[in-house]
Amino acid sequence: MQRVELGEVEYDVAAKDMRGWVEERIEGKAEDRLFLLSHPPVITYGPRTSPEDLPAGTPAIAVDRGGFATYHGPGQLVGYLVIDLKQRGPVDIVRWVENGLIDALGSLGFPLVRRDTPKGASSLVGVWTEDGRKLCSIGMRIRRGVTSHGFSVNVDPDMTVFHTFTSCGLHDVTMTSLAELAAERGVPTPTDADVRDAIANSLGAR
Repeated sequence: MQRVELGEVEYDVAAKDMRGWVEERIEGKAEDRLFLLSHPPVITYGPRTSPEDLPAGTPAIAVDRGGFATYHGPGQLVGYLVIDLKQRGPVDIVRWVENGLIDALGSLGFPLVRRDTPKGASSLVGVWTEDGRKLCSIGMRIRRGVTSHGFSVNVDPDMTVFHTFTSCGLHDVTMTSLAELAAERGVPTPTDADVRDAIANSLGAR
């Protein structure tokens, strides 16, 4: 899988580009790719999101991925995966991403877990601390066997934004960041570059 490093990209621009990346993969013009980037402050939300869950002040954009409302902004690492699942055989792509992020961030000294969703409950997809705080969000789409969208990792964003809306459709969720977890342990926050490298290595992107 190819690693593609991008800087800060407006969400609308990335969404348009992503449609092109998917077409390139479907047509065999590109290999599997992991795009690493960040966005200016924006909240995106999937089609099942309740209007009451959205904030009053931050721009909110409807998107064609799974999942509910989530925040993107400076200090957060976003990864978009454009992967041909037909080439990989049967795979639970969301669990693969969860486990890859857990492995990557564990290598930086942060023990994390995935959670199974009880029947009938709101989705617990993502990566969590052992005491039940959410660090990473995952929302993906599959079209003609090719994935798009992906994950976000809170490295050191403005966490106050998460108090202005209902994140991931979970009314009792507490979002956290690597900076908060590092401060609790009295260790330095990993750099954005360290997090990018760890995740790329764990997901097999070069």
